[in-house]
Amino acid sequence: MFKGVITPVITVLDKNGNLDFAGNRLVINRLIDNGVNGLLFMGSIGEFFALNMKEKEEFIKFVVKTVNKRVPVLIGTGGTIQKDVLDLTHSAEQAGADGVVVISPYYFNLNSETLYRYYANVARSTSLPILNFPDRTTINIEPALVLKLATDFKNIVGIKDTVDNISHTRQLIHVVKSVHPDFRILSGYDEYLIPNLMAGGDGVIGGMSNVIPNVFSGLLADYNKNNFSGVLAAQHKISMMMNLYSISQPFIAAIKGAVAAQGVPIGTFVKQPSIELDERQVEEIAVLLKKVNSLTK
Repeated sequence: MFKGVITPVITVLDKNGNLDFAGNRLVINRLIDNGVNGLLFMGSIGEFFALNMKEKEEFIKFVVKTVNKRVPVLIGTGGTIQKDVLDLTHSAEQAGADGVVVISPYYFNLNSETLYRYYANVARSTSLPILNFPDRTTINIEPALVLKLATDFKNIVGIKDTVDNISHTRQLIHVVKSVHPDFRILSGYDEYLIPNLMAGGDGVIGGMSNVIPNVFSGLLADYNKNNFSGVLAAQHKISMMMNLYSISQPFIAAIKGAVAAQGVPIGTFVKQPSIELDERQVEEIAVLLKKVNSLTK
């Protein structure tokens, strides 16, 4: 569980900023049909930071029911108020989720002792498997602390390593997997799927798999079959698609726009502080996708 290609799923909204359940169902089914190995809801791309607790709890029940055990479901339950984190984690457990992803508390630069206490409190509150995710908080969890958490709490089972340095991933693998070989170390950068696997990691949690899930699942299949030409072709598409992240800031709107441009009939509405795509950005996305889709495998 929690390996291969895991998609941090976009959250489809209507024009009033409310959850669009029909649109979200389309997105979920498309991802599963295209072979991804797991789904993470309410991550950064899922706009967790802009959803209130009522929306989050309602969405958790919906996504668990919709996925219906076809692939593992992870729920992002992190935040700045620990009681809310614990309550949301409990909601995910009650709904039947397979695990939670908990970002480090953000705003302050926390030391290792504080981070340990924070994750210990979460781990003691639930029997669910927990993955941590430090990067968007600007706090890096050092490999030694990851090892201590994995050793002290059996339900802390993995990390999304979003550090733009494969050497950091290699160090995590060396330090943690030498003691806990089943601990999952997943890259947070789409283009690092293959380097992650070759270093002994377990896969990727990458936003681009919202747009081209078949390319990611195909890449993983070709890697497992030692089909180097297939790996090279898929990696080329992913490398080109990385330009999508620079089209909008935050990049959430661009990801949604690219999914819609692939023919998925969803709205591309976002919550503040993100803003809607303008005509120039929509055209940039169309041009980029045309180039990527024209590449042959």
